[in-house]
Amino acid sequence: MKNALVLSLGLLVCSPLYADETQKVDSLINLKEVVVSANKIIVNKNSVPLTISVIGRDEIEASSESALLPVLSQRVPGLFVTQKGITGFGVSKDGAGTVNVRGVGQGNKVLMLFDGQPQWAGIFGHSLPDTYVASDVDRVEVIRGPGSLLYGSNAMGGVVNIITRKHHQEGRRTQARVMYGSYNTQKYMINNGYNSGRFSSFISLNHDRTDGHRDNAEFRITNGFAKLGYELSDQFKATGDISLAKYKNQNPGAITAPLLDNDMDILRGTTSLAVENNFGKISGAIRAFYNWGDHEINDGYAVGGNPRTFLFNSNDHNYGVLLYQSFHLLPGNSFTLGLDYKNWGGKAWNDSINGNREDIVNKKIDETAGYLIMQQELLNIFTLNAGVRYEYNSVFGGEWVPQAGVVARPFAGNTIRASLSKGFRSPNIREMYMYPIQNAKLKPESMFNYEVAVSQSFLNGRLFAELTGFYIDGKDMIERREIDNIPLNRNVGEFTNKGIEAELRFQVLNNLSIDANYSYLDTNKPLLAAPKNQFFAGITYAPGRFNFHLNTQSISGLYTNAEKNTDKESYTLLNARAAYRFGTRDKGANIFVKGENLTAARYEINQGFPMPKAIFMGGVEVTF
Repeated sequence: MKNALVLSLGLLVCSPLYADETQKVDSLINLKEVVVSANKIIVNKNSVPLTISVIGRDEIEASSESALLPVLSQRVPGLFVTQKGITGFGVSKDGAGTVNVRGVGQGNKVLMLFDGQPQWAGIFGHSLPDTYVASDVDRVEVIRGPGSLLYGSNAMGGVVNIITRKHHQEGRRTQARVMYGSYNTQKYMINNGYNSGRFSSFISLNHDRTDGHRDNAEFRITNGFAKLGYELSDQFKATGDISLAKYKNQNPGAITAPLLDNDMDILRGTTSLAVENNFGKISGAIRAFYNWGDHEINDGYAVGGNPRTFLFNSNDHNYGVLLYQSFHLLPGNSFTLGLDYKNWGGKAWNDSINGNREDIVNKKIDETAGYLIMQQELLNIFTLNAGVRYEYNSVFGGEWVPQAGVVARPFAGNTIRASLSKGFRSPNIREMYMYPIQNAKLKPESMFNYEVAVSQSFLNGRLFAELTGFYIDGKDMIERREIDNIPLNRNVGEFTNKGIEAELRFQVLNNLSIDANYSYLDTNKPLLAAPKNQFFAGITYAPGRFNFHLNTQSISGLYTNAEKNTDKESYTLLNARAAYRFGTRDKGANIFVKGENLTAARYEINQGFPMPKAIFMGGVEVTF
């Protein structure tokens, strides 16, 4: 913790430049939508072979959500998030917030990033869903498929790059929001953005609390975020940020095996700094990050049993330095060279009530990598993209990661993409060094992803449709297996996933829009949190100062217990939101009400944790 504070206070410098960067790209590309997650530089989404979904600030803000993941679960085809209550995800065995992309995600196989920097717990390897706060996000770029070429381990099934918020306009803008709803759920938010000349800042504070829809299911969290930036010159920019989350969570256990005193007291933090350069044809950055966590967990006891005599404790870290430089030296050509260094690990122990301490693990692991990615435009129609990464892990050795793809734009508004990419995930410290099933000889899990996508814009861009087909071949999955009566974590699992994803957006009128997506997933064996069918459709109507939104989400073929093929869940949710604005977006008030699961559907995502029936929330947001 001390090191993190020294780092954040002493070196408050940079994160991505994507929003206000004026870097030119080849004139053949129509810059309607740009991404930074594909090549580490600003490129048009239609010039890269990867399938990338972009969720903008307006969509996030219109949801009135405090957590980010529920927005992604609706808006991104093929992405599914586990949930167990009205708000809050928690950690440990019965935690939720697992992100799956195309059926790949359990065991942290989808990498969560803040501004391109990995965010996950250093010991258990899981992501940190309660720290992803909607108010702190400018936009999200989701790579639906492997991103290990640029981002290394854990980007096996996909990448969710959370690009943190900054203030874009000169002067000051402050927002405050209060919400109240079912089960005594309260949500409070205030943020402030300020720009003056070369200096910019954005600061936010959030607090959520709920009694939960079950006994012993309380959740409390306070999140703080600050980001400062300064343009050192026309070629150099520096920014730094720090995010803290303090939360307490009660887990009631499965309804068939309720728990008492299963309490979690958690502090998570992350800080980053960088300096970016831009000389027109040459640009890049050096970026440092440090993530840490302190956990105290009472594993609880069954009704009628005896309270625990000890508490589980852990401290973990995940830090590193990322360096990359991109070059545009020839017409239509770009290439990026990068070097990454990461160190992750921590220690865990049990503290007994009599003062004794039992150490469980104290480990750290180094990863060093280099990569090259090249892109070439041909005949104003084709884009070729290829790259390779080599990553060396201090425990299991080296891993080669190739990727290649092609994009064709045969006529106006049409894009055809095809790609081959490899993803992998390093074993975490829990799998290698903790508990009786530990196995230090594990090697990385890996998979190859093959995909083809076709997209078309109609009616001068008001109507957009996209269809994607994919095939995934995975091997060396880590599973608990017993051989010669010895249970161990072993690299024995294989899987094949295949399916299609479809997306539609239609701006019917200036104040009426429709968006929908559908995904179909076929797997060769049951997989948790990987529904066979996902469908989402929403309609937004904004006459004058009013805004009305209605959407439905349908899930079928969802395994809640992969060991029992009969434990499947199917459900359909109906959600609505209505709002009225006084004044303008920059100075005024917005009053809103919203309801979720309006038909009171009964369903489970985590087995034994029934989701709440109808939920209602109301609130007011003031901007000045």
